[in-house]
Formats: sequence, C-alpha cells, structure tokens
Amino acid sequence: MNHDLSAEQVQILKTQCLQGSIVTGANVENALYGAGICAERTAITRCIMEGSKELQAIAILGDSAEPISPCGICRQFIREFAPKVPIFMFSGKNDDMVCKTLEELLPMSFGPEQLQ
Repeated sequence: MNHDLSAEQVQILKTQCLQGSIVTGANVENALYGAGICAERTAITRCIMEGSKELQAIAILGDSAEPISPCGICRQFIREFAPKVPIFMFSGKNDDMVCKTLEELLPMSFGPEQLQ
C-alpha cells in the first residue's frame, strides 16, 4: 500500500467507519451525462454540508473485478477538499484493494494555491 498510515492508524479508520463516522455517497445518473455526479463528489459534498471539512480517508468501491479509481473530475474535487488523505480503491468482486495518494493519481495538479 502506498500511504503513510501505520497499521494502527488503518485499524482506527476501520473502527471509526464501523462506529458510523463514515459518510457515504452514490452515483446519481442523469440522461444528460454531464449532469450526473459521482459517489466521491456526493460524499465529499455531504461532509462539507454537514460541517466536517477534515476527511481522514477516502474509500471507493465499485462492482468491477478490478479496484475502481476516481474519475478525473473527482480527482480534481478531492484535490480541492482532501488533498492529503489516502485513497483506498476496492473491487466489488473480490478482496483486491489498492491505496494511493492523490499525488500518485493526479501528479502536478492545479489547486487553490495557484489562484492566489
């Protein structure tokens, strides 16, 4: 796994998730494809709306055989609101999991600090 979390920190995240401190999202499709929203952006938006602006990790689960990664729009959204958290990507068909940093998924990214 490519993250800076210790095994203990990963276990703490798992425990917090089981205790209900997890925010879920879902893909919301629309006939006009560009008007849809991915689960990652739904969950991050919910966090912001509920007053929680410090995410500890992002977990993505799809129904694919391979671990599913965030799309480009979601990667940029994560860059804006949670650039330093580990991103866990799971397969819905087996126990495969990949963990990456945003820097690995979106190198040389553009963010709010470039607008100042």
